This record gives sequence, C-alpha cells and structure tokens, in this order.
Amino acid sequence: MKLVILDRDGTLNEDRDDFVKSPDEWVPIPGALEAAARLFHAGWHLVVATNQSGLARGLFDMATLNAMHAKMNALFAPLGARIDAVFFCPHGPEDDCDCRKPRPGLFRQIAEHYRLDLHGVPMVGDTLRDLQAGAVLGCEPHLVLTGKAARLDAQGLAEIVQRVPGTAVHASLDAFADTLIGRTASATSQAPGGPT
Repeated sequence: MKLVILDRDGTLNEDRDDFVKSPDEWVPIPGALEAAARLFHAGWHLVVATNQSGLARGLFDMATLNAMHAKMNALFAPLGARIDAVFFCPHGPEDDCDCRKPRPGLFRQIAEHYRLDLHGVPMVGDTLRDLQAGAVLGCEPHLVLTGKAARLDAQGLAEIVQRVPGTAVHASLDAFADTLIGRTASATSQAPGGPT
C-alpha cells in the first residue's frame, strides 16, 4: 500500500495565527489540493495527521471540525480524489497527551489503522513538530515552504534539517508531488520487466 501522511494547516490549507475555526476559514493553499489529487491518481492513499487544539481551547466543536473536513473532501471531489482518513489530536499543549505533535501518537494510530510499518512512508508538513512526530516511527520527512515554513530564514530552515536528518525541502506540495511521482515512475521503469 502506497501511503502519504499530510499535515493539514499550512500544508493543505492556509494557516492562521488565530486558528482555523470554521469551514469559511478553511481556505486551500493555491495548488495544494490539485497536487494531492495528482498523488491520489498516481495510486497513493492520502491521510491527514493534524493537531486541533482549537477543540480544547473552546474555539470550535466537533461538529464544526467535521464540517471543515466535509468542505475539504467536497473540494477534492471535482478533482476525482479524496482524503482516506483524518487523524487529529483534540488536546491542548497543557494536556500532556501522546497524540499532539511532535509526539508520535497520531502516527501510531495511523500505523495501527492500516496495519503498516510506517518506516519510509512519506510525511509532509510545514513545521519541525510535524517532521519530528513522523520521524519517531521512521517516516520519510518532507518540509514544504508554505504555512509556518514560509516565514523561515536560512538559519531556521537549516536547523530543521539538522534536527530531523534526511528532511527533503520543497517549495510547495506541488513540488513534493512532482518529486514523489517522478521517483515512483523512475523506480518502475528500472524494475525488472518494467517499461524500457
């Protein structure tokens, strides 16, 4: 099974300093949904792993979070794609849970749900904590320079790459999709019996 784990805010949709609190505030990053749809059409299953401390902070409720994700999937539908599942942490920073990134609980949930070893599974996010959470289970770390990462200077970017060895950096989710699809096509063409 080909699986890609995507962060939500700052990776698929525009991040907000005051939190994404409603479907109206859930605004896709230009080109991000189309990039994810290309991955879907190339045979990848798309899963979202996202911290949603707005629930613990009382900024929105579960019905509103579900409405945001219904909007997300409705926007994917015309592209012929979908998100397989959304795994989210509803806790705040003070709750000391295992599922709030940078802790790996959401990734453990994904591994259990799909009965997969996540070693080498691509994980895409816009923050250090996204990459750290996936790295615990051996995910392949990919940083997109959207969301919070768009504000990084060269030193900040270098620090992330140093703290999560093997991190690949991409200008956008579209650039990440180009890389992953190109790599898969190259591997297929070089496999025994593959296209020549």
